[in-house]
Amino acid sequence: MIVSAFKFVVHHPFDFAACVLSGMIGLLAGMLVQKRLSRPAYASDEGAGEGGENELYVGNLSYDVNDKELAKLFSKYGKVVSGRIIRNRSSGKSKGYGFVTMGSGDDMEKAVSALDGTQYKGRKIVVNEARSKARDDN
Repeated sequence: MIVSAFKFVVHHPFDFAACVLSGMIGLLAGMLVQKRLSRPAYASDEGAGEGGENELYVGNLSYDVNDKELAKLFSKYGKVVSGRIIRNRSSGKSKGYGFVTMGSGDDMEKAVSALDGTQYKGRKIVVNEARSKARDDN
């Protein structure tokens, strides 16, 4: 009889999880157990959504805005490292906000000054410095 079961454990930072799971195959109560390591869907090397350096929160976006459009909007004010729309995990639909990482603090300030409170695709957008937020993964 083959039984599949899944258990997700969140470890922060990611490197700590790698150390914990260094033994990838083991036995538990006589059953073969495989442990696989993966990053959460929201994780990225740039720290998008984590309040990283030079990162902006962009709120009240139209639900049809995509990552490329968001990056293009901000590219007028400096180098854009990344632009990401936050999506519902199960449906894939936009949640109406995103994060943009700019190349420098000066570029970030220019973008906030120019875009906060402006109309984009029929909505008045909110642009400010992203703040780190503890995640509730229940």
